[in-house]
Amino acid sequence: MEMPLLRVDDLKVHFPIKKGILARTIGHVYAVDGISFDLQPGETLGIVGESGCGKTTAGMAVLRLIPPTAGHVFWKGRDLSKMSPSQLRTLRGDKLKALRREMQLIFQDPYSSLNPRMTIGQILSDPMDIHNQYTGRSRKQRLDFLLDTVGLSRHITNRHPHEFSGGQRQRIGIARALALDPTLIIGDEPVSALDVSIQAQIINLLVKLKKEFNLSLIIISHDLAVVEYICDRIIVMYLGKIVEAADYISLYKNPKHPYTQTLLSAIPVPDPLRKRNRIILEGDVPSPIDPPSGCRFHTRCPYRMDICDKQEPQMQSFGPAHTAACHLFEHGKKMDV
Repeated sequence: MEMPLLRVDDLKVHFPIKKGILARTIGHVYAVDGISFDLQPGETLGIVGESGCGKTTAGMAVLRLIPPTAGHVFWKGRDLSKMSPSQLRTLRGDKLKALRREMQLIFQDPYSSLNPRMTIGQILSDPMDIHNQYTGRSRKQRLDFLLDTVGLSRHITNRHPHEFSGGQRQRIGIARALALDPTLIIGDEPVSALDVSIQAQIINLLVKLKKEFNLSLIIISHDLAVVEYICDRIIVMYLGKIVEAADYISLYKNPKHPYTQTLLSAIPVPDPLRKRNRIILEGDVPSPIDPPSGCRFHTRCPYRMDICDKQEPQMQSFGPAHTAACHLFEHGKKMDV
């Protein structure tokens, strides 16, 4: 089997809570609490879940923008957790290319992610300056190529971000992510701040770029309709844990975990004559500061059993690429889907 491009092994990110004059640690926010997954070359992986489930923190930890508390992130077989910040920035004398060139990020907010004081040309050139890429005459050719690729005019390089719409700004953000020929792009809710019609344009652009540049993508989103269209495989997170992982066909046609079923039931159906059985969860999402014992979803699960609050369920296989963590399957119970 081909070696994964990216492998995440038992990744944890715990943020300390400090109090008092001495700033003593009195607790932790368990944002990501032991997740594992692989990403194959050319694959698009979706990470979905409610706000606060830890999906964005997981993406930031993969890029080492947030230091992980524990666990390992392997990039092309190399353990990034053992590398110093200086090695991560340049890796000049290493066998790997610069990590920052190979892994790039598309931010959620196209308004705050672009420096309002810089021109579009300066924004796109900034990563090239940092890594000393495309110098001299090739710089102008590269800028033209990037703007053509994302569907913008070549003549906007002297303009500023405030002169553009949200969709145009997100295209600029995508062009910046492509500036250094990355292998992996992580999109953190890349279309959630845009109008629905513009969302479709940006999603189609990402699909097109994936094919043209043979990119691997991680799409972080709360919108399952978006990830269904663009992703090959999807993992579902709840309160810092992965509760289900599957290829997109298996997940949407045969969801196993009650939380996944709940999320899918909330997707609007574009047919007034067709009704979807909406599953309404009781209660609020527990605090990541003090997550429930056992299965973290048991406080809201309509199928909860006595064992659910005592023992954490383990991942079980339901096919070659479909796993879920739920005690119902251990006890032969059936869900009323």
